[in-house]
Amino acid sequence: MPSIFRWHVFLGYPQMSLLKKLKISNSLILAPMSGITSYPYRLLNRRFGCPFAFLEMVSARALSYLTKRTVSKIMYTSDKEKGLGIQLVGEEAKYILEAMDHIDMKKFDILDLNAGCPNKKVVNKGGGSALLKEPRKLQQILKIMVRKSSIPVTVKIRSGWDEASVANIADIACYARDAGIEAISVHGRTRFQGYSGRVDYKVIKKVKDAVDIPVIASGDIFTPELVKKMFDETGCDAVMAARGTLGNPWLFKLTSHYLKTGNLLPGPDIDEIIDVMKIHLKEQIKFYEEKKGIVEFRKFYIWYTRGFLKVKDLRNKAAQVKTEQEMLSLIEEFQNRVQGQKYSKGFSIDNMIAKNIGQ
Repeated sequence: MPSIFRWHVFLGYPQMSLLKKLKISNSLILAPMSGITSYPYRLLNRRFGCPFAFLEMVSARALSYLTKRTVSKIMYTSDKEKGLGIQLVGEEAKYILEAMDHIDMKKFDILDLNAGCPNKKVVNKGGGSALLKEPRKLQQILKIMVRKSSIPVTVKIRSGWDEASVANIADIACYARDAGIEAISVHGRTRFQGYSGRVDYKVIKKVKDAVDIPVIASGDIFTPELVKKMFDETGCDAVMAARGTLGNPWLFKLTSHYLKTGNLLPGPDIDEIIDVMKIHLKEQIKFYEEKKGIVEFRKFYIWYTRGFLKVKDLRNKAAQVKTEQEMLSLIEEFQNRVQGQKYSKGFSIDNMIAKNIGQ
């Protein structure tokens, strides 16, 4: 089934690409992250200019046995969100098709298949990046998804299963394109690399040169400079950020300004960081209620406090906090502790990569 957004020579004019239709060409978008990109997190990043976001990655099998309450939280959205995608992970077409029956497609602009997750549990079942070892199977799953879906289908891949398989990535991308998908996302590392080492820009460019559909690039997206480098090195159509947004929703605002002007805005001061932490905490509790909201916010406390000195003990305390008041007190203690320190998170490319921020 051909993509309705490809170039149709016989019509005599080019059809609009998916990313242009969604007005996210040359943009930075928010990647799906399990346990991270919930409704409150997406809204927070949208405050700072995120134009498109994905729900948390959803297991196709899990959708059939998770409680209605859990599914409703994962799938929750509202009219405050414009530009939204949903990503499924799975290795068998029948489960993916069943999962699609549980999805209200009208709420979403993109249905994505994850063929890039390096997680051992996912890979051992044959899903995620394990599908890169079976490109024809991946193609068949995508064909079935395209046939059933009422919205555009895309796929997320990595540069290969291992170093030896990187040479085949262009073929894999073409198999996926021929299934009728309308865009492809590429993380420039192999499954065996995980998140170690540096992203391979050449592999992403190889995919871009091989296909006639939009390519979204990801990997090491921690700073505005690295976003621009990704565009420059690969010729990609959009960039997807994941770990670089953790505790750093300002990445979207700073990147947008940098791409438009070539100038870097200063990062937030400590008072703004504190304000955002409190807003985030409030929204987490509102969405999940206090007990779960606090548990979910603990990891974010750790990410917000990165880049500051002498706060290790506060991070340890955050793991034990149980009430909203306790967490607010810990946020205020952080504020008092770091007054006068210079915010450094996200502005040193080499340091960001060397520390592998976000893992």
